Amino acid sequence: MTFTELLNHWIAEAYKATDGLMKLVDDADLSWKPATGTNWMTTGQVLHHLTNACGACCRGFATGDWGMPEGVEMRDLPPEQMMPPAETLPAVASVAEARRLLEEDRLLALRVVKDAGETRLENEMVAAPWDPPGMQSRLGEQMLGMVSHLLHHKSQLFYYLKLQGKNVNTMHLYGAA
Repeated sequence: MTFTELLNHWIAEAYKATDGLMKLVDDADLSWKPATGTNWMTTGQVLHHLTNACGACCRGFATGDWGMPEGVEMRDLPPEQMMPPAETLPAVASVAEARRLLEEDRLLALRVVKDAGETRLENEMVAAPWDPPGMQSRLGEQMLGMVSHLLHHKSQLFYYLKLQGKNVNTMHLYGAA
């Protein structure tokens, strides 16, 4: 199986399951977050993060454009800007907005994979801006890591829904419900 086939398959699976879980969120619950512990995102912040957890990052790996201002490197940011506290993260205003942005990110991910092409995915070595200097992986591996990133936060949304008392189960988690 090629990187292109692998990525296209997992992008389809990840976004389908994520959108299915997003459909179960009520706009009234966007400000909800777990009551105990610290540094939790609200449901609206999790939804927002899901909308740029994969495609936008794949674009960053493929083009080097991480959306930073000219002359600013992500690795040079202080830790509080690299990994800001949850309360400072953006949130969506509605589930409809989140689903629209998720679809845009899905299409972006597919376009970036196609535009990169199999030769680059298999052979080009790229570094994540948050990795230590000198650490690199193949472009296809980095993009698979971004699909994994989406899947991790999709699981976070799944548990948020469970904690909110929603009737979700493993079938919802895997997009089969």
